[in-house]
Amino acid sequence: MPSRYLYLVRHGEQQDAEHGLPDGPLSPRGVRQANAIAERLGGVPFSGAWTSPLQRAQETAAILTERLPALEPQPSALLMDCIPSGPEPDLPHAFEPFFGGVTPEEIAAGEAQMADAVAEWMSPPVGEDRHDLLITHNFVIGWFVREVFGAPAWRWLGINQANCGLTIIRVRSAKPAVLVTHNDLGHLPPELRTGLTVEQPY
Repeated sequence: MPSRYLYLVRHGEQQDAEHGLPDGPLSPRGVRQANAIAERLGGVPFSGAWTSPLQRAQETAAILTERLPALEPQPSALLMDCIPSGPEPDLPHAFEPFFGGVTPEEIAAGEAQMADAVAEWMSPPVGEDRHDLLITHNFVIGWFVREVFGAPAWRWLGINQANCGLTIIRVRSAKPAVLVTHNDLGHLPPELRTGLTVEQPY
């Protein structure tokens, strides 16, 4: 049976991200991160590639295209940064403050977006294996990982990815999806491992 392999890559570090800007160009370190993940993925026979339309993801995709000239990443609104779900009755109290500044409209839009994204990329292929590259954002990747395990909707919270970390999901037609690897940073030296709430010590 054919499988679909999703290669989920969080964008590189954004310039001045600590200042709370909603979007912007990659920092010099983000450019190095993007080059490192491009080298890591050099031998993958990709069937297609898609990217969030936001600048930091688009610039990451452009660097990947330079290193992987057979790829032509297509922008997709389904990979935009979003809030995938709202507070649920079983949401742990520790996560409640996160939703303090989030509007019901933002939550509804994120829920609809991720439902469509799952339908688009979590369906098994027809005919032969596929290898699809998705360049996107932390919360979006967290939602895909949550989907693999069928976890409660709120559980995307706390599933975090570093900048240009690599997550791979295998989608199968006759069996449940499999998380092959999550937030793999083997291609990034310690000084390039950014984007996590607590920096990785290794």
